Amino acid sequence: MGSLCLVLVVLQLSWTLSSSVPPPSSHVCLPHERDALLHYKTTISVDCDLNSGSYNKDPYPRIDIESWNKSTDCCSWEGVKCDNVAGHVIGIDLSHSCLVGSLFANNSLFQLHNLQWLDLSSNNLRGSLLENTSSLFHFHGLRRLNLAGNSFNGTISSKLFSQLVSLTHLNLSFNGIFDDVESYLRFDGEGFDMLARNLTKLRNLVLDTVDMSDVELTSFLNLSSSLEHLSLEACELHGEFPSQVFQLPNLKVLGLNGNFNLTGYLPKTNWSSSLELLDLSSCDFRGSIPTLFGNLTQIIAVDLSGNSLEGQIPDVFGSLRKLTSLSFPYCNLSGPLPRSIFNLTKITHLDLRSNHLEGPFPNHVNELQFLEDLLLNNNSISGGVPSWLFTLPSLLQLDLGYNKLIGPIDQIQKPGFVQHVDLSYNDIGGPIPYSIFYLVNLTELDLSSNNLSGPIPYSIFYLVNLTELDLSSNNLSGPIPVRQFPSFFQTSNLQYLYLSNNMISGGISKWEAEGWERLLFLDLSHNFLTALEQFPGNNLRMLNLQSNLLQGPILSTCLNSQIPILKELEVFIISENNLTGNIPSICNLSSLDVLDLSKNSLSGTIPDCLGNFSHLTFLDLQMNNFFGKIPDSFVNNSELSHLLLNDNQLEGLVPSSLANSISLEVLNLGNNKLTDRFPCWLVSLPSLQVIILRFNRFYGPLPHSVASSNFSALRIIDLSENDFTGTLPMKLFQNLRAMKDKPKEWLYSIAFKFRGSRFGSDIYEIPVNVTTKRLEMELTKTVAIFVSMDLSNNQFCGKIPKDVGQLISLQMLNFSHNNITGPIPASFGNLVALESLDLSSNKLDGRIPSEMTSLTFLEVLNLSNNNLVGPIPHGNQFGTFDNDSYSGNLGLCGLPLSKQCVNHGGAEPPSPLVVEHKGSEIPFFWQVILMGYGSGVVVGLSLGYIVFTTGRPWWFVTKVERDWQYNFMRWIRRNRPRRN
Repeated sequence: MGSLCLVLVVLQLSWTLSSSVPPPSSHVCLPHERDALLHYKTTISVDCDLNSGSYNKDPYPRIDIESWNKSTDCCSWEGVKCDNVAGHVIGIDLSHSCLVGSLFANNSLFQLHNLQWLDLSSNNLRGSLLENTSSLFHFHGLRRLNLAGNSFNGTISSKLFSQLVSLTHLNLSFNGIFDDVESYLRFDGEGFDMLARNLTKLRNLVLDTVDMSDVELTSFLNLSSSLEHLSLEACELHGEFPSQVFQLPNLKVLGLNGNFNLTGYLPKTNWSSSLELLDLSSCDFRGSIPTLFGNLTQIIAVDLSGNSLEGQIPDVFGSLRKLTSLSFPYCNLSGPLPRSIFNLTKITHLDLRSNHLEGPFPNHVNELQFLEDLLLNNNSISGGVPSWLFTLPSLLQLDLGYNKLIGPIDQIQKPGFVQHVDLSYNDIGGPIPYSIFYLVNLTELDLSSNNLSGPIPYSIFYLVNLTELDLSSNNLSGPIPVRQFPSFFQTSNLQYLYLSNNMISGGISKWEAEGWERLLFLDLSHNFLTALEQFPGNNLRMLNLQSNLLQGPILSTCLNSQIPILKELEVFIISENNLTGNIPSICNLSSLDVLDLSKNSLSGTIPDCLGNFSHLTFLDLQMNNFFGKIPDSFVNNSELSHLLLNDNQLEGLVPSSLANSISLEVLNLGNNKLTDRFPCWLVSLPSLQVIILRFNRFYGPLPHSVASSNFSALRIIDLSENDFTGTLPMKLFQNLRAMKDKPKEWLYSIAFKFRGSRFGSDIYEIPVNVTTKRLEMELTKTVAIFVSMDLSNNQFCGKIPKDVGQLISLQMLNFSHNNITGPIPASFGNLVALESLDLSSNKLDGRIPSEMTSLTFLEVLNLSNNNLVGPIPHGNQFGTFDNDSYSGNLGLCGLPLSKQCVNHGGAEPPSPLVVEHKGSEIPFFWQVILMGYGSGVVVGLSLGYIVFTTGRPWWFVTKVERDWQYNFMRWIRRNRPRRN
């Protein structure tokens, strides 16, 4: 699409440039026209700094209007063209001249009645073409009008096109005001219809970004048959586009890109044989690509990307000898790669990615000598990787990732000049061929997620221009080959090195870590590294050593005050090792965004300075042996979104300074020894989505401030295994807005954005999907969020508020092992998303509401050890629960219990689909996803949390987290944008 857009821009400008001022006329201009031009000069100013609204900002004016003066002949002025016979001014070109001002009704420019062409494009002129330019109507002889790239707005007057009937070229594109409120130039239905009917001589019409949402598409049927160039990019067109426009006999350029709601079908006959450029990208055209494409012998570039097409790409490209750019990505196309595309002699850009294309490459290709970009990723292309791909003389970018290619890679006989190679996510096996490292111009090489094996070849160090190398997720073994080429990292340009998820062993010694000064990102996670004497380089921004075999006091060694500190480090992950000792002098790492030391054996107290890191967004110290108090130093950290301190030995109070962390989304303090009342200041955190305080020593009732607060974002709350008392606050359940949303598939990420000044500020969300069952858990492929509430094993009393039934997105609810009394509210029948419900070991009475049979997702039910009476409801999921769900309720009767109810006989229910463990164990698994770095540097960390009243399957957590981390870190790297 980029190549086609460039060609379109060139053609859009071509008619403007062709009307540029020729050598000055020898005729002396007429005095009254000279005075009119000088008066126009006084109504505008020249200021390139104020010209930022232009789509082509200019550092200096192309035409020096300041040079106009009365002492010289106006026919000799820059930007002015006069008639050689009568001396009338017939042409004005002041484009790209940094003009600031407006066109008002009595503007002296409109006194030039013989004007044939007027080009004021790419300035900062303002006004409405309805209110302020009525004098334009007198330009009956005007042939070319270009007002593109200014700040005109409002509705275009229909009267304009009842007068300017001689126009052959009209360009009103890229206009509008973008101050506090955006206001585009727009056509109403009458205005465009008048244009189409009256401008019978029109050849070039460019209206990019003009709002045409009110235009009836049938108006296009009235366009002049002389039309050659029609460009309507991002005009808000909608409906079915008339196929007759494709058949205009003189049409050379048709651009409709960026009209997302514009549908239509490519005609199967009578295309314009003159067509040179066709851009329908980011529309919603449907149907198949007609075989008539093969007859468009003048075509230069085609872009159909992002449409809803179907069927195969017709193999009809053999006659398209002028075709330089072909883009069909994201079009839902299928079938084999058309062989004729490999015979195109002038093609430079070929993009067929993200379709369903299949089959192998041809064994030999003799054409494609000018091909620069070959993008076939995200298809189902199979077979081997032929060596001719790497020998094409002009090829710069080769992307075959996410296909079904197999290996090994053929030996490359005559290496070309390719700079970017992506073969990731295929099934390429065997060792990395040495010949691939003869591609000495490579700047980016991605062989990740294949089945490559053996050691990392030493010849990697021949690639002196390499900036990014990704060999992650293979079966590579052995050490990092640094010893053989100790000077490589001192002289190379390598900035991004990804070796995660392999079988790399050994370590990095102190002398091997020296000289990696250009390296910015290093990912060695999920390997078998055993030693690390010094962090490599001093300029790292991301270092990931997660899940290795590192052990001992490595942090104390590598962060020694005698060793140069990583002052630029923003992401530091060394979780899932066996590190010991205290957290050393880490306070100098003030640039940290992400710090993950979780799942080690670290001890000691948490340094106070961590609370003062003003940029820290994600802090994960869970599952270590930290003791003492949580630092009460969270004063200036308003960006902290994730704080995970669970499974340590922390004591004391929850620090009230956390109230300053207004971006906090996840707070996990579970499994510690904290002794405190419920921290009521949590209600002041507007983004809080997850609160976990389980297995501590919290006590007392939930305060009134909690009950009266919003908690509008809260989706997971776990207060289990504490000593909370009192009744369940009714207003608390009334204000849990996120839990009251209609059940749906949510893209739930607990997302956060990193500082925009570094890597952008876009938020990228990756869904995590879970299923909870009594017997098993599985990570699903859907995009569901897990919403849960666990208040079990406390001393809550009183009745269950009926408002709990409003929390219709709840998937797990556990009030077990309390002193709750009264009946089960009938409103529980509204909890249509509920999968697990445990109300066991309370003092509930009354009947089980029959409304609960509507809970068709309910997999786990435990109502045991209460005082419930009456018949057990029948229907739907209630036919799958066994005796244990109801045991300890002497007043219950009916199936599956052996006690029969009077007048409640019936057939045996179907066998249970889920076999429960004994007791009241209810598995609850969730993962929290961390993401960010809008321009691509995104770090994802999973937080595994399984709630069992007894026991924990940590083997399962480890397996799920490893698999998820592997996929997510891959996603991080693929979404970091390319560097220039």
